[in-house]
Amino acid sequence: MDAVTLSVLSAALAGIAEEMGTVLVRSSLSANIKERRDCSAALFEARGRMVAQAEHIPVHLGAMPESVAAVIARGPRPGDTYVLNDPFAGGSHLPDITLVTPLAHDGDVLAYACTRAHHSDVGGIVPGSMPAGSTSIWQEGVIVPPVRLDQEVLRVLLANVRTPEIRRGDLAAQASANRLAEERLNELVARQGLEAVLAAFDAVIAYSARRTREAIRRLPDGIYRARSEVEGDGVTDDDLPIEVAVAIADDEIEVDFAGTSPAAPGNVNAPFAVTRAACTFAVKVALGADVPVNAGLYDAVTIRAPEGCLVDARAPSAVVAGNVETSQRIADTVLLALAQAADVPAQGQGTMNNVVIGTPRWTYYETLGGGQGASAHGPGPSGVHVGMSNTLNTPIEALELETPLRVERYELLEGSGGAGRHRGGDGLVRAIRVLEPATLSLLTDRRRHAPRGLAGGRPGRLGRNLVDGEPVPPKTTRELEAGAVVTVETPGGGGWGV
Repeated sequence: MDAVTLSVLSAALAGIAEEMGTVLVRSSLSANIKERRDCSAALFEARGRMVAQAEHIPVHLGAMPESVAAVIARGPRPGDTYVLNDPFAGGSHLPDITLVTPLAHDGDVLAYACTRAHHSDVGGIVPGSMPAGSTSIWQEGVIVPPVRLDQEVLRVLLANVRTPEIRRGDLAAQASANRLAEERLNELVARQGLEAVLAAFDAVIAYSARRTREAIRRLPDGIYRARSEVEGDGVTDDDLPIEVAVAIADDEIEVDFAGTSPAAPGNVNAPFAVTRAACTFAVKVALGADVPVNAGLYDAVTIRAPEGCLVDARAPSAVVAGNVETSQRIADTVLLALAQAADVPAQGQGTMNNVVIGTPRWTYYETLGGGQGASAHGPGPSGVHVGMSNTLNTPIEALELETPLRVERYELLEGSGGAGRHRGGDGLVRAIRVLEPATLSLLTDRRRHAPRGLAGGRPGRLGRNLVDGEPVPPKTTRELEAGAVVTVETPGGGGWGV
């Protein structure tokens, strides 16, 4: 395929994924999706290889291939839509519900549309479905293996959540986004021809593979090691080590987690799909922004981990924080190793700062931005989502309109970024008063171990969690009385240079 045609068709396929995401955001009901955009969309060819993705959330997108593979194994037919959230059958954690739809042309499956969105309640032992102290997957919500979505399945799912009408609306938005993909793909076939579109699938993936391997060859061969930790698992307060060795050889990268902590009793265990997402994200950062992300990139990266360890969760381990917090620690650790061979930024905040407040009638969920690490090219941005997250914030007006909460403080924490020739980005502070009794869950990290600087730069400031002015652990669930104030101070990014 000539370069001009490849460029046109590649952009058209990426445009389908982006438009899917736009439809999902604009037609959803929950603030978590329509305001924060805690959702992702991608397009896969008929064998399950990712062809194009929207510029959404790395932890969603990198784990999607397992979801599509799990659905393909079920033999989907044109007209079907499959739903799943089971972390051990293609999912990531239970609040992330995935819809996969075969895209048909003349009765044959041509491709698959996949959308994943974080639903702010899927049942479980606490409102918001992100308990800090869960010790098994069953405590975290309703488990949906890959199954065809029909009215009976929908009835079962909605019977197990606290906010069924909002869930119904968000699922309908996901289904609509997938259906749009079929319309747009058939329009593309009508303009370009079936053979050209099928050839484009292969060509786009081959181009990414070629660019990926060319970029890896520019890195020095060697084995680069790094170590980090997860700050407790919600059950115990002990640090859980993550060990990584990144081997670069010619045009391939291997990431090995030998020496990493065994599975935790709490919920910081990461399914292997999440670990793969974090590793490929880190590799993408090291290779540069012009390497397209699809199956071609994934094929150049091999990941190994001790069976059933912290980064290879097995049923029935609790995993809800593994997707949001351990994924960040994995990405940071791999990037720390790659910093010995590639031009990467200093460490960012390295946490999603998950805040969940709710009752049986309503739920509020948000991840909070912080400082990004500085780099050789300039200071790190402040108050942004870093690493495996790529969402917006929830506007104060939307938060206060939908829930009995009041935001009393929301601002940058000036000076919290690490010092250096280029300073790390600042974290932020968000203080929320609850106006009626509610349950709080916090899943955070970087409260004991600060984001590291690079090239002599200083670390960023630690984050801190407070309830009514009193410090609380990085991971905690507790009951709040009316009038209680929850304050989260997020970490700053590391500095670069001296």
